[in-house]
Amino acid sequence: MLSGTPFTLADLRAAYDAGATAADVVREVYRRIEAVNDPGVFIHLPAEAEVIAAAEALGPRDGRPLWGIPFVVKDNIDVADMPTTSACPAVERVADADAFVVARLKAAGAIVVGKTNLDQFATGLVGVRSPYPVPKNAVDPAIVPGGSSSGSAVAVGHGIVPFSLGTDTAGSGRVPAALNNIVGLKPSLGALSATGMMPACRTVDTISIFALTVADAHEVFRLAAAYDPADAWSRPVAAPPPSAPPKPRVAIPDAASIEFFGDTVQAENFATTVAALEQSGAVITEIDLTPFFQVAEMLYYGAFVAERHTVIEPLLASRPDAVHPVTREVVEKALGFTATDAFRDIYRLAELRRVVEPVVANVDLILVPTIPTFYSVADLEADPIGPNSRLGTYTNFVNLLDMCGLAVPTLPRGDGRPGSVTLLAPHGRDGLLAGVARTIEQFGSRTLGATGAPVPPPVPLAEQAVDGEIELAVCGAHMSGMALNGELTSRGGRYLRTVDTTSEYGLYALPGGPPFRPGLVRIGDRGGAVSVEVWALPLAEVGGFLAGIPAPLGLGTTRLADGTTPKGFVCEAIATADAQDVTAYGSWRAFTAARLAS
Repeated sequence: MLSGTPFTLADLRAAYDAGATAADVVREVYRRIEAVNDPGVFIHLPAEAEVIAAAEALGPRDGRPLWGIPFVVKDNIDVADMPTTSACPAVERVADADAFVVARLKAAGAIVVGKTNLDQFATGLVGVRSPYPVPKNAVDPAIVPGGSSSGSAVAVGHGIVPFSLGTDTAGSGRVPAALNNIVGLKPSLGALSATGMMPACRTVDTISIFALTVADAHEVFRLAAAYDPADAWSRPVAAPPPSAPPKPRVAIPDAASIEFFGDTVQAENFATTVAALEQSGAVITEIDLTPFFQVAEMLYYGAFVAERHTVIEPLLASRPDAVHPVTREVVEKALGFTATDAFRDIYRLAELRRVVEPVVANVDLILVPTIPTFYSVADLEADPIGPNSRLGTYTNFVNLLDMCGLAVPTLPRGDGRPGSVTLLAPHGRDGLLAGVARTIEQFGSRTLGATGAPVPPPVPLAEQAVDGEIELAVCGAHMSGMALNGELTSRGGRYLRTVDTTSEYGLYALPGGPPFRPGLVRIGDRGGAVSVEVWALPLAEVGGFLAGIPAPLGLGTTRLADGTTPKGFVCEAIATADAQDVTAYGSWRAFTAARLAS
């Protein structure tokens, strides 16, 4: 029943529907671990009987969303009664409680299988900086597995479990995903509590999620996300379902700033993905990524590296030989900086953030290669530092700029190695990334991780608001891609659907502008159907949005052809006296296109 199952959430739920038990699933997990036969994946793997007992303790299947779903945890995150090592035996301790995120997932019915290997103290993007056996890349053992969350990514890549927890400071939740042909979700900072996690850099660290599909990664994210008052860096972050505008505005690096270090095959793969995304409806623009790269350099080559030193300073002072030599070389750079240097770097980061703000504000998201090229285990043996730095080309700046990121597999490269791109957006827009990534993962014929299983068809996006949101119908410059759309997206608004009004509305081009504004008026039998976009807006943002609406416009109830009656822009009828009736165009977008063409 389970031996051929690729282990997505949907597959396991179907197996449970067919009569499988949670104990059956655990037995299959252990069978797969034995078949993979890689001693480097786990640092701590409990006896099979112990995990079966935890599965049986769940009781009969109930309504918990992750009931009976197995997962693994990076070994710098606490799991009660299991050791936490951060890949350093000298600091090993047995956790007396679950990390906040682990506890939430367990409460949702998930089962922890074991603790996975990592680059020591989560310092590295290669996955080979561990005193334990090095995990083997799930796709090609000659390639580095990627770090620092190496074991967590490899476990998912092999289909041992449907999802895993990693961490991400500089790309540790994205680079291993690219190297193992899986999804890597780096959430908005503060969305997932760090309580019970040993950080690498506390101010820019987050737990991350690996999965075989975008839908699975985002579902786990939504279940794990919650404000934790015990974590000083926790922030209230909305975690709505995936959504995406019909024509997302996507920025890519321009020819002068994109970097592949001579890997033409990687360059071709990225260009292919961009072309497919544009064909799917995205509007592509090019940007200079140079200021982003300048931010990236600060993480390891500036005073910010001292934050890593705060984590292991006592160990370096008392037992320096207990620290992996490459990790020690990286972290001890902190000794060459002063507090004055740190403040200079803080000021410089603020200046660079101000430089990139308008670039980010003018698009919905940024698309970059997840990695610029590939490196083998042999490459790292020859040079432990250089390849690691280059793997972080498109990842090191993201947390310093307070962005969320999602690494999604693309079609294989021309040489068969896995393709991957990363979507980036401002803090809080995790659902937007998932919505666009769902489109990307459907491009062409591809398999999940190293399992050989095909990518499942996408589940339709939810077209209704969820708790804590209000539906808002917009008919003019607030629509996707238009001049005032940022007034919605900056407040956490998300696109739901495009639908016509009932056939009783008039659409008028009001005097004034720019921006030119329409007036939507319910006029009865004299009217027609007008196309509008329905957006979900957080309830807490409605007041601020309403305050910015100028007369003669306001918010009222809009009657739509799909039977819904969301709030929407309405116009005082008197304001249409000197306005142009453009109802015949059917939408403001069609009218503005005709006006530009004339």
